[in-house]
Amino acid sequence: IMNSVQTLFFGIREYLSPVLKNSKFKETGCITPEEFIAAGDFLVYKCPTWSWSSGEVSKRRDYLPVEKQFLITRNVPCLRRVKQMEYTDEDAETQIETENGEDAWVATHSGRATTNIEEIAQQIEGDEDEICKKISNVVLDDANDKEEVDVPDINDIPDMDDVGDGVAEEEDPATLAKASNMGASSHDDGPSDKILQVRTYDVFITYDKYYQTPRMWLFGYDEHRRPLTSIQTFEDISQDYAKKTVTIETHPHLNMSLASIHPCRHAQVMKKIIEKMNEESVKKFELFQQQFGNAAGSNAPQVEQAQVRVDQYLIIFLKFMSSVVPTIDYDHTISA
Repeated sequence: IMNSVQTLFFGIREYLSPVLKNSKFKETGCITPEEFIAAGDFLVYKCPTWSWSSGEVSKRRDYLPVEKQFLITRNVPCLRRVKQMEYTDEDAETQIETENGEDAWVATHSGRATTNIEEIAQQIEGDEDEICKKISNVVLDDANDKEEVDVPDINDIPDMDDVGDGVAEEEDPATLAKASNMGASSHDDGPSDKILQVRTYDVFITYDKYYQTPRMWLFGYDEHRRPLTSIQTFEDISQDYAKKTVTIETHPHLNMSLASIHPCRHAQVMKKIIEKMNEESVKKFELFQQQFGNAAGSNAPQVEQAQVRVDQYLIIFLKFMSSVVPTIDYDHTISA
């Protein structure tokens, strides 16, 4: 009952909220429906596993195109649970503060260093002596020491047609055990420690008119393609967010309940991320100007071109969401 009342309240609140008309993604982190469409088109272009969907006819929003109501990517692998992630010093978490110091988000694995091909090659060279030592201990049989095998003449081998049905097949010890010996285990659907339990998720991105930001939704399946329960879904969500900013709610365009990352802080966090990225872009641009000056002439890039564009919004949004669901490998996007 509480879930139905909450859904009704959210629906009325969204209905009464005005549609954002003017772009404010740099100032507030919010985007308009038109900017959401542009960012979605860019995401689909950069990563074709994402696609647009129209959803239920009765739940379509008139401020979005009919064929572009929300984004979806299906069968995203989730190879392990969050609790299985072993944190080391390299997997340190960095807390990113916002301007007022109250709202923050956690960037996971911030201390992990990237290993390049040169470092891998040096590591292999360092193990060369150990590898050679192991190889030297391997004993190979000398061909001359083997006993001679009596190879029968081809004419002495009877033909199958001549023998007929009198041939008795010998039992091969390498064959599988009979079904009667496997009866107890053949119906065991329980998890095995030696089998990788791979879950998959359908990931949705909708536009929230009230918060004026994108919103992510998750629907998971186990290794047998059975829908996950809410408890199982929370196993794949960072414990900093599970049951706090992640709740089970009704999808705005479908007749089903899914896990959703609540967008109440999305705008503040996105604003902070965009500001940091723009600051880095300006520093690189100024360094470029100092090195080359006016040598590039009129074709030199302008500082505005180096900053984050609004159509890149969802690419950055997915990077941010990976801190909430670190084991769901939906982020196949490339540098944009």
